[in-house]
Amino acid sequence: MSLAPRIDGGTILGAISAFGLVIIAMYSGGNFRSFVDFNSFLIVVGGTVGATFITFPLSEFGRSIEALRTAFFPDDYSVEHRTSKLLEIARRYRGISSKENLNSELLSPEILANEDSFFKQCVELLGEGLDKDAIRKILDIDLTFLEDRHRRAAQLFQTMGAIAPAMGLIGTLIGLVQMLQNLNDPKSIGPSMAVALITTFYGAVLANMLFIPLAGKLRARSEEEFLLKELTVEGIVGIAEGLNPRVIERRLLSFLPHDQRSSEYE
Repeated sequence: MSLAPRIDGGTILGAISAFGLVIIAMYSGGNFRSFVDFNSFLIVVGGTVGATFITFPLSEFGRSIEALRTAFFPDDYSVEHRTSKLLEIARRYRGISSKENLNSELLSPEILANEDSFFKQCVELLGEGLDKDAIRKILDIDLTFLEDRHRRAAQLFQTMGAIAPAMGLIGTLIGLVQMLQNLNDPKSIGPSMAVALITTFYGAVLANMLFIPLAGKLRARSEEEFLLKELTVEGIVGIAEGLNPRVIERRLLSFLPHDQRSSEYE
């Protein structure tokens, strides 16, 4: 099994159930149109996006939106598949008689087909004949910056989750000011108060049902990907060290819970 995108049913089901139940409650409580106000929506969404642009560079915002795909369509990270592939490479590596044959033996299409770019980079370093210390240093630097990029993507949505309620409060204050200016018309106080509170409602919904959950999901996805890459590094370094494939397998199985460990040599 390769790393192919899959649909995350949990994220989609959670979004549908959360927003669906809130909408049903709004419908069953009376007039749904009373919860719809375009100006309030502009204040919350426009203010949140604008403040986020101030906080983060535009390039960072674009990368975070791109990373959002993994919340709904994550790559199919298979530790079992990666372990099996690394053991296959380990067996080939031990059978190579000279360093001149490393590239031709390790960089074959059947080895690298449908694998991610990080795995291909690891095998290329191995094929270049680098020692284990050089390989680990290069890949550790790669992992450090990868973790930082993932952290910033989650941080952006966490920041939007903090800004949205504040923008809702600002919209409410704007509505209250407008309401107080028309106290001479008692009939307008109730509708004006309702509109003023809608911005707070929008801010709370976007923060707690969208931005903050997405930040948490991106952190979870990052941990999954980081685990797979750490496992890959450990396997490649073990191969460069010349360890027996069975020893390498025992190292890699340490990344899994005991009830999920299955050895190819059993």
